[in-house]
Amino acid sequence: MQESRYTLPAPLGGLLSRLPPFPGSWMFAKALNLALARQIPADVQVALEGKKLRLRVTDAQLAFDFEWRKGAFVACRPHAAPDLSIGAAAHDFVLLARREEDPDTLFFSRRLSLEGDTELGLLFKNTLDALDVSAFDFDLLGRLRRSGAR
Repeated sequence: MQESRYTLPAPLGGLLSRLPPFPGSWMFAKALNLALARQIPADVQVALEGKKLRLRVTDAQLAFDFEWRKGAFVACRPHAAPDLSIGAAAHDFVLLARREEDPDTLFFSRRLSLEGDTELGLLFKNTLDALDVSAFDFDLLGRLRRSGAR
């Protein structure tokens, strides 16, 4: 996989890799639920039910394992082979979340990797493309924080 233009320093990635995986996955699943779970259409929820997903932040050497179960994302213990594993550098994930970069562009430039069920990967991509991602508008969040809005 090709490196992002902006990556975390290797010593920081090495330090982060020492963190236990489950608490990070738990926090990640909670964040997904707050930001996105209510927007996921019913047909997509059915297709995602019980699927094991892994998000790998390559430069941070972190992986978040989670699944969709009974209407919510839940953390799960790492599996040898999740149904779908998505990997990229932290900066590239931020670009994707803010829709400043297209997943296809990152994929074909080898900065985004998908391993496992490609049909599930396409479902995930199409679902994310249809979601309101204003939760990832960091500039708006910063302005709200500075103005004291809640």
